[in-house]
Amino acid sequence: MIDLLKNAKILIIEDEMANLFLLKRILQRKGFNFIESTQDPREALALFHSFQPDLICTDYRMPHINGLELVEQLSEHIPQESYLPIVMLTADVNAELEREALAKGAKDFLNKPFKASQIEVRINNLLHTRMLHNTLQQQNERLETLVRERTIELEIARLDVLERLALASEYRDYTTGQHTQRVGELSAQIAKELGLPEAEVELIQRAACLHDVGKIGIPDEILLKPGKLSDNEWFVMKGHVELGTKLLSKGKSPLVQMAELIAFTHHERYDGSGYPRGLKGDAIPLVGQIVAVADVFDTLVNDRPYKKAWTIDEALKEMKCQRGRWFAPSVLDAFLNVVDAHALNS
Repeated sequence: MIDLLKNAKILIIEDEMANLFLLKRILQRKGFNFIESTQDPREALALFHSFQPDLICTDYRMPHINGLELVEQLSEHIPQESYLPIVMLTADVNAELEREALAKGAKDFLNKPFKASQIEVRINNLLHTRMLHNTLQQQNERLETLVRERTIELEIARLDVLERLALASEYRDYTTGQHTQRVGELSAQIAKELGLPEAEVELIQRAACLHDVGKIGIPDEILLKPGKLSDNEWFVMKGHVELGTKLLSKGKSPLVQMAELIAFTHHERYDGSGYPRGLKGDAIPLVGQIVAVADVFDTLVNDRPYKKAWTIDEALKEMKCQRGRWFAPSVLDAFLNVVDAHALNS
């Protein structure tokens, strides 16, 4: 995926040579080699058509045509169904400028003086979203053909998830690593141990991977804080549940509907001390109870910015203490059976 992103074509419109040179140098050092540029915004439209960029960076304050006018001009030539991100380069971002630029078609801002780390995250994020959007378009074209021949429910479900992940990518770049996959796999094993149907087990495995998608909306200084959160920070952190639910809401496929339910309920606790609603006992949906166990176990036995990994024995001891408190007894017992079976087969 990273290699594909580095093959993207980037067009820069910046009238100041020093800034143009610096931005190009940062991008090239980050592995981007297909870069076209101009200091004259009047040449931008012709370059846009000949170069066919995947991403455009334009300065705000320029002679002849300012950045807002150029964004508006370029947006008229970008098909409505496509996603071609335009980034505004400026040293004086204010709320009014941001609103106007976003209304005219800009997707993000890069502040001057440029910071290499900021540029890489923002550019990768926008290009990743473009790649996902292009993938969705290709899949949509294939689905239009398949719809006459056979049911496409699974493909629609995958599209549904991809669309929401693409939307999530626009909020903020965030990588969950292997945690989400491990939680999905462990949740499926617990669901299978509980005797749920095979189709539902598969659905849980996929939907559980989106349990913390709302964390993309949490600021880095809170999400990655190496110590204990303050009360205010903890309040913000808990907001990831609401954001994740909003991102997944109104899904048409069973997969996204289950993912929404998991995102909203996996921090509830069996004794009613969880959040966001303080649900108690079996008022918590079973899928939320399952993912709560899988999520806590994987969090305990792996490093986090605020803690070192616990041993498996330490984690199991703590989770057993939370039987009937944090965790539903039947779900925790199923989890312990899965752990025992894994130990016997290791």
